[in-house]
Amino acid sequence: MPFIEESDLLELHKDIDKAQIINERLLDQIKIKNKELKSSKIQRNVLAGITGLFLIGTLAITSFTAGLSTGGGGNIESQNNLLVSIDSLDAIKTRIDNLKEQNEELSLVNEFYLAKKFLDKEKVYSVQIKSFVDNNITLASEALTNTLFVKTNPFYSYSLGNFETLQEAQNFRKQLVDIGFDDAFVASYKEGKRIQIEDPY
Repeated sequence: MPFIEESDLLELHKDIDKAQIINERLLDQIKIKNKELKSSKIQRNVLAGITGLFLIGTLAITSFTAGLSTGGGGNIESQNNLLVSIDSLDAIKTRIDNLKEQNEELSLVNEFYLAKKFLDKEKVYSVQIKSFVDNNITLASEALTNTLFVKTNPFYSYSLGNFETLQEAQNFRKQLVDIGFDDAFVASYKEGKRIQIEDPY
């Protein structure tokens, strides 16, 4: 079993603390984005209704003024109204395009949040590389989002990867063993808890 220096262990503790804080912040941001997404959907629906009413009103007014106009002077007035309507339509179209872009961005955040909730409910496989007695070890950085840190009495286990199949996890374990993680093993998890230790091959 590899030996770890006390200074390295303290650094690992600090890194895990930082990662936990970062994860909490990310979850808070996801909740805020979900609220913004709901608000954006409501705004989009209201805007679509107002836009529809505006277009119907504009067409009705244009049709009405075109029907009332007589002679050359009336046609010029009708053409001016039509140009104003086209300009208004361009502005509305630009606004709708902007709202579509915002909706796509919020959809990505929502998909990430839903995927995280799905992972919590489904059985996943991960490769445990270490376990610790204390829970203040911060191995994860901001770049490592595909990790699990689970309390398995009396230890806290640290695992890498979230795989749908046992075969994928076993292949990943082999790669970790090849680079020096000799004690790595595959375990299955569901709802944030370890179910069992799986066959390594």
